[in-house]
Amino acid sequence: MGSGSSTYRPKCIYLDVDGRIQKVVFSKYCSSRDIVDLFCTFDKVMHTVSDFTAFFFCVASYVFPLFCFLEKEELFQSVLTQIAEQFSRVFKINELKTEVANHLAMLEKKVELEGLKIVEIEKCKSDIKKMREEMAARSTRTSCPCKYSFLDENKKLTPRRDVPSYPKYMLSQETIEALRKPTFDVWLWEPNEMLSCLEHMYHDLGLVKDFNINPITLKRWLLCIHDNYRNNPFHNFRHCFCVTQMMYSMISLCNLQEKFPQVDILILMTAAVCHDLDHPGYNNTYQINARTELAVRYNDISPLENHHCAVAFQIIAQPECNIFSNVTQEQFKRIRQGIITLILATDMARHAEILDSFKEKMDNFDYSNEEHVTCLKMVLIKCCDISNEVRPMEVAEPWVDCLLEEYFMQSDREKSEGLPVAPFMDRDKVTKPTAQIGFLKFVLIPMFETVTKLFPEVDEVMLQPLWESRDRYEELKQLDDAMKEASYTYPELENGKKNSQCTE
Repeated sequence: MGSGSSTYRPKCIYLDVDGRIQKVVFSKYCSSRDIVDLFCTFDKVMHTVSDFTAFFFCVASYVFPLFCFLEKEELFQSVLTQIAEQFSRVFKINELKTEVANHLAMLEKKVELEGLKIVEIEKCKSDIKKMREEMAARSTRTSCPCKYSFLDENKKLTPRRDVPSYPKYMLSQETIEALRKPTFDVWLWEPNEMLSCLEHMYHDLGLVKDFNINPITLKRWLLCIHDNYRNNPFHNFRHCFCVTQMMYSMISLCNLQEKFPQVDILILMTAAVCHDLDHPGYNNTYQINARTELAVRYNDISPLENHHCAVAFQIIAQPECNIFSNVTQEQFKRIRQGIITLILATDMARHAEILDSFKEKMDNFDYSNEEHVTCLKMVLIKCCDISNEVRPMEVAEPWVDCLLEEYFMQSDREKSEGLPVAPFMDRDKVTKPTAQIGFLKFVLIPMFETVTKLFPEVDEVMLQPLWESRDRYEELKQLDDAMKEASYTYPELENGKKNSQCTE
């Protein structure tokens, strides 16, 4: 920046703006007041003009008529310096505004991205927490997938939930009375309610008192039992409850407490509770044919039933779940052997053997004969295990659907693995009537007829419903057969039926 050499000549200002030289001339007649007014005008213009060229011409058009004059060179130089600084600030502020706006946009984007990261992190934390809870839950029960990995001996089977020191549900008198009957509807109850019913049975039969069972330990044991039943279509905790409730009703119906010592009542009830623990949903035939770990471990001899027994006593082995902690060593030995004997008896491969043995003892049955009593207890648990058809039709029939679903799951797996498939489990060959008729005629009815000889009171309550169920399924089979015959004779009927189904 420079000026003229004399104070009496017009003054010139040279400004370097972005490489371009701009010249400003002040007249020698310009007064100090005019200069001050000019500076004020400059200040206003600076805030509104963004283009330097436009600003320069604005200043020039204002300056030339003023013919300004400065008395001192130093003052003039100082003013020009300030003007140049103001020019520079105008352009730098605009640049800074743009730069700040860009930085703000970048920061906003970054904050948004970081916010999304936080959401993802929180979701991951939640997923990890759920996985840990699931792992903790699984660690409290046996881990036994289809190609089974047997439970580690040192692994504890403990309940997942804290146990209240009071009953969660107070059973009504109506429920208490219904529990003693085979007609009890097992589908109306939630798991916690079923647990309360089981707890009531142990108290009602006097088992808690007679064997000095800690009521809290009983609750913990039942919770652990519940947690070690899988969510199979059929072999699940509701099936466990169903079998145990039928045992409870038979004890009441047949007055077994008058015929058996209390230790045998305890064995019957506890074996019913534990008889299908950790059932994987695939039967012994599959275990043996697929050469699973269970089949190898138990040498193909009742692998599932042996597994149920093992899990039952692994639970009992935990102090917090040991309902037998206050019995003598001799009593425990008898209880353990009794429970194992009854659970192993539920293997249907032994059905004919056990029933024939029982029939041989019927003519001279002796309650003082331990072998006779053991055989009777084996038949009783078998009756309870397969007693669904004893119940009213609306209670029994859903169980058939559940069982067939489990059968079909197995047969589908057997087909995929190239294993033999039983016809009664093949979805392409079996129907509900055909599945039930044979089971009723050749398994259920003969067994309950034999039991009726020893306990006549069973006839009306249990045997009659079985006959009625057999007759009903035979009628259904006749209808199915008639429909098939009609479809063979008049194929258009079958086509019409299919079209009707499509339309619906």
